[in-house]
Amino acid sequence: MHQSGHSRAHSMHDVQFSALRAMTPRARGVIALKEENCTSCMLCARECPDWCIYIEAHKEKRPPRREGGKPRTVNALERFDIDYALCMYCGICVEVCPFDALFWSPEFEYSEVRIADLLHDKEKLGEWMEGVPEPQALEAGAVKKK
Repeated sequence: MHQSGHSRAHSMHDVQFSALRAMTPRARGVIALKEENCTSCMLCARECPDWCIYIEAHKEKRPPRREGGKPRTVNALERFDIDYALCMYCGICVEVCPFDALFWSPEFEYSEVRIADLLHDKEKLGEWMEGVPEPQALEAGAVKKK
């Protein structure tokens, strides 16, 4: 089979996608949710310029923290979805979250055949936490938050 000079030269420079997969540890890929940290405060959804975050929650009574105290009312997260078809990956949601519930995961292979499948629920967002790297060490003299 005869190949033209152009196709031979082109194939010599082809790089397999898997070879390009190595990314920096703090790369922005997809946003991950640590559900147990989310208080349903809605800050991320309110600050999102694309309005691609959908949150639903309800109030629940919890036992008091101290003996003789009043029962506490807390928000229980029912729904936390991010529509990646709308998201522009600006990171505002990650930055404004006061409870460290949202993180950048370096995972970037999450394309879908149907655009509707880019709406990721809290379970799918929780799966992305596996790839989130540990936070960097504090600078000398910095005080760790309690």
